[in-house]
Amino acid sequence: MRNPVDRLTRGLPNGWRVTIDWVVTIVGAVAIVLAIKAWVVNPYRIPSSSMEPTLHCADGAGCLAGYSDRVLANRFIYRFREPERGEVVVFETPARARERCGAGGTFVKRIVGLPGDKISEREGVMYVNGKRLKEPYVEAERRDIGETETWPRIPPDNYFMLGDNRNQSCDSRRWGPVPRENLIGPVFATYWPPKRISVR
Repeated sequence: MRNPVDRLTRGLPNGWRVTIDWVVTIVGAVAIVLAIKAWVVNPYRIPSSSMEPTLHCADGAGCLAGYSDRVLANRFIYRFREPERGEVVVFETPARARERCGAGGTFVKRIVGLPGDKISEREGVMYVNGKRLKEPYVEAERRDIGETETWPRIPPDNYFMLGDNRNQSCDSRRWGPVPRENLIGPVFATYWPPKRISVR
């Protein structure tokens, strides 16, 4: 009897042994799934148009699809490396963002500014440390054309987050940088709907 459950249930009627084996198997499978969600990878749904057209939403202002994209975020990679500019990241909503945007939980935005960077926006174009940022993922009609703005230098362990759909995004321009401790992880795949399946 190599199976520990078999050793523990030895002497019980066969029906009991089978039932206990199934219970242990199901509990073990649920524990593995929960552990993967907590430490490895977790699914998220895109609820708003702030990341259009990179990530689609449904049934809202500016949404391009009938079904919202479902994405997977890598929950452990930032334990081994620093977050990088240009990554689309899932993060816990800072308190100030909840106040300004009227939404909480998790947000999905793109990292534009790293610790120590100075960020400015002129006529919808972002500048990092005085240099224009190349952003092929932002369509011209989705830029937020307005007054020139400059934000204070980003503090250590903080990140400036923007949506790709700038004129529909409540982001760091309104509520400031996001502490690293709030970052859950970068989006690495879209798994739903089927026609949108892709890996980054």
